[in-house]
Amino acid sequence: MSLIDERQDFSDVADVFLLHGSMQSPAFLDGRLCGLLALRDVTAEAWLEEVCLSLGVEQPRDPASAERLLGWRRQTLEALSASDLNYAPLLPDELFSLAEQAQGLKEWTLGFMEVVEEVADDTLRERWSQTLKEAIDDLEGLGQMETDIDDSTENENDLFALTEHARMAAMLLYTEQHPGKPQVEQTDAPVH
Repeated sequence: MSLIDERQDFSDVADVFLLHGSMQSPAFLDGRLCGLLALRDVTAEAWLEEVCLSLGVEQPRDPASAERLLGWRRQTLEALSASDLNYAPLLPDELFSLAEQAQGLKEWTLGFMEVVEEVADDTLRERWSQTLKEAIDDLEGLGQMETDIDDSTENENDLFALTEHARMAAMLLYTEQHPGKPQVEQTDAPVH
């Protein structure tokens, strides 16, 4: 199995960033990736170019790094378009403190919202469902959340709920921009 087919997690992508001399978190770019896939269907080449620009390099250092970065894109696209709705933002996991996890969610949200602001004009936003409009409005607040939080069960539960909200907003944006992908039931349909 090649790296491009391997499941990428936060640490895998962060390791590639480190290899390129970057200490930045992949969370911001993952938010951008999700937004770009939902609104523009960003190509593999364009994604690789964006990551390299962000890392301050002309191209990936080696073929394995390029494969990992392209695998990240493909994994995200497959998760967004899958009928089981299993997309999850690429965020720091339980190996990181809650404050680091919260910072990752904030960065992801900022990246996602940056793309929404760049791409979604008023005409496009008018076609969005009320549910999506509200979810996007909520994400704007997430980008301003306090991340200096203590490790506690209450904070962990709150962070989980906020992450789930961001995840659902991302999937909702993707499904509204790609009707029929994934094939899911309409939630706004009246119940008889």
